[in-house]
Parts: sequence; C-alpha cells; structure tokens
Amino acid sequence: MILSSFGPANTIARSAETHPLTWRLRDDGATVGLAEYQSKAGYAGLRKALKDLSPAEIVEQVKDSGLKGRGGAGFPTGVKWGLMPPSDGKSPRYLLCNADEMEPNTWKDRLLMEQLPHLLIEGMVISARALAATTGYIFLRGEYVDAARILNAALDEARAAGFIGKNILGSGFDFELYVHTGAGRYICGEETALINSLEGRRANPRAKPPFPAAVGVWGMPTCVNNVETLSNVSAIVANGVDWFKSLARPGSEDHGTKMMGFSGKVKNPGVWELPFGISARELFEDYAGGMRDGYTLKAWQPGGAGTGFLLPEHLDAQMYAAGIGKVGTRMGTGLALAIDDSISMVSLLRNMEEFFARESCGWCTPCRDGLPWSVKILRALERGEGQAGDVETLLQLVGHLGPGKTFCAHAPGAVEPLGSAIKYFRSEFDAGVVSQPAQALTA
Repeated sequence: MILSSFGPANTIARSAETHPLTWRLRDDGATVGLAEYQSKAGYAGLRKALKDLSPAEIVEQVKDSGLKGRGGAGFPTGVKWGLMPPSDGKSPRYLLCNADEMEPNTWKDRLLMEQLPHLLIEGMVISARALAATTGYIFLRGEYVDAARILNAALDEARAAGFIGKNILGSGFDFELYVHTGAGRYICGEETALINSLEGRRANPRAKPPFPAAVGVWGMPTCVNNVETLSNVSAIVANGVDWFKSLARPGSEDHGTKMMGFSGKVKNPGVWELPFGISARELFEDYAGGMRDGYTLKAWQPGGAGTGFLLPEHLDAQMYAAGIGKVGTRMGTGLALAIDDSISMVSLLRNMEEFFARESCGWCTPCRDGLPWSVKILRALERGEGQAGDVETLLQLVGHLGPGKTFCAHAPGAVEPLGSAIKYFRSEFDAGVVSQPAQALTA
C-alpha cells in the first residue's frame, strides 16, 4: 500500500501539521512501536486530556471540530457522544471500536491498525475518558490476523506503560481495552449487529430505539466508533478545533483529512491521507496515476461496493459527503474503485449482488428474498437468457429495497450500485434479454 501527501504522489513529505493520521508512518511500512510513537508526540493528547480537560470539555472539542464518522455513515462524532446518558459512577459503560472493515475495496483501517496501533489505542482511551467508559473492545474482522497480533502486542506495551488499566497516568481514571475478533460477517459493520456478535449472539441488527448510547452491550450505555474516527481524536485534543477545521480544502463541508484511495487497473493503486474537498480527478490522476496503458476509465465507485457508480465526467466532484452527493451517490469509505472498459457491468453487478445476498443476515423479508432474486435475474441476463421485463423487475427491487424499506442499511447499500449501473449502462442489461419473436397476425 502506498501513502503520500497532499501533493502529487511521493513529492511532499507528510507532517504533523497536515497529516494527523499518517505523519508517523515508517517508510518501510513496519509497525510503529511504543517507544517510537512516544518519540513522535505519541500520547501527548492523552496526557493533555487527563490533565487539562474535563470529560465534558473533550466531548465539546470533538463536537466543535466537526469530526464525523469515517466508516461510511458520516454521523457527527461529538453529537453521537452527546447521546450517552450521564454516568452514575457505578454501572459499566462501553466504548466499541468498529474494526470489522468488511466493505469490498476498503482497507484503510487495516493500514492504520497494522502500522500505527498506538494511535488507535490513544484515541480510544481519550474517548473513553470523555464518555466515562470503563471497558473498550476493538471488534476486529476475523481475517485480519496480522492486525490482531499487532494490536494485542501494542495493548501489552500500553498496559505496561500505564496508558491502560487502573489509575491511568495517576489521573484516577480506569479503563481496560481488549481485542475481540469476529467471525467474518459483513453485517457486523452495522453497530447493533456488532453488539449482538460481541455478546455471543447471532449477528442480526437490533430495533432502534433504544439506541446503543442508552442500551448497548449487555444493556449498558455503549458508543460505537470506527477505527479512523477514533484515530483522529488525539490530534484534535492536542492541536485544537481551529487547526483541525483548517485541514480541509475550501468549499468542503466536512473537516479534517480522510484516508482515500483508488484501486482497479490504475497505474498507482494505493491509499493516502488527503484533505476533504480534494477533487476525485486529482485523486485519480495525480495520486492513482490514471488508468494503465491500454485501459480506459468506464465508471468508478467513490467509496466501496455499496456506493453508486459514477462516470468519468463526475471526476470533478469534490471528495466530501455533500460533494459526492451532488453527483448522485455517497462518499462511503472514500476508497474508490476504477472500472475499466473491458468489464461487463452485468457480470460485475452479478458478482456484487451475490456477495450482498450471501452476507444478508436474513432478518427481514425484502433483503432475505429480494437480493437472491436480483442475483437470479442477473445470472440470466449474463447468460443472455433474460426475459422481457427482467430489467424493470430489477429496478422495482431497487425501489423496494431502498432506504427505509428494510430493517437496516444492508439492502439499500446493496441495490444502490445496481440502480446506478442500470441508469448509466441500461443497454448492457437490455442486451441480455432474449429477443421475443413477433407473433403472426391471425385473421
């Protein structure tokens, strides 16, 4: 994986002033251990939070910074923290890190966990202080074996140094943190399904309300945040709200930086920490290097398999939530995928919908039955055996499985790329329909 700076790839060095997430990374990609992390101002944010700020002041700073969830939903982090009820000083409270990262074409959290584990740990301890959480869990995708090993080793280092456990740095604040590996289910990216899985239950989403902030793990107040989200907290506390807001490009309604990337048949696939508001064209051309020789960009997705397809003419959109919203889809995780001109959109969508159908928890009828139905139709179209009305049926499924029609956001995310693919490449889907012979006229 390649990381670079705000300028064209590998031309400007990362710095603490401009790259709060990645400036500490080693050029050789090795894990930054505790000693090196502390030599690079590591845990300075935690020391400031414990010494100079009250829990309420930490929450207010994060709220004022405009930090939003970096897992795809983009909900304001400080607002989410503010939903936690006041602590009674006796009952347990939990902070969960959503490190499931099962979204296809997304690997940003893996990079942060494997190369900068203490950045996440520091962010979680500060966040726990703000929320009066007593215990934390990093809910990790089971396939991230290296990340589990690295995180557990970093937790041992942090615990031995007094950054986790009882009376952290003599502050009187107690917090324990553990790694919990999941069983590899996409649905665990949904926070209440994650909570069910952590409790040892089937990973089904829960009805809301009540929300996890009030009734979460084992019925106790719980906050769930993404890896990249929590990794921003220490820099906000250490450097202030105005600094964090200054990082984004003019015109962006989102603040700070974002881990963004491009994969597919581009010359320089990778992930970079970039300011919100950068254009998708700059990301595609200056960082990813454009398409490889012999390939032409046909379409692209801005942030994972659950985001809609866009065309080359949409590359001038700014990479922030509302900026991508203006061209008809969501920014999602910010890890883009380039689709080249050799790819059949019908085959691509059949592959995607097979994944989403397989990963459905089966809890609600539209998702459980609708996604396999879309797969059946797409397989027929791919073979050239589709029937008249099949494409219209797919469009009906897009509507019936859209936002507000299912128990959670799994199905809406699954059909968003399907609807956009038909919108922009309808002829490819129509080509899979068997021609109907004209009926002979009768007297």
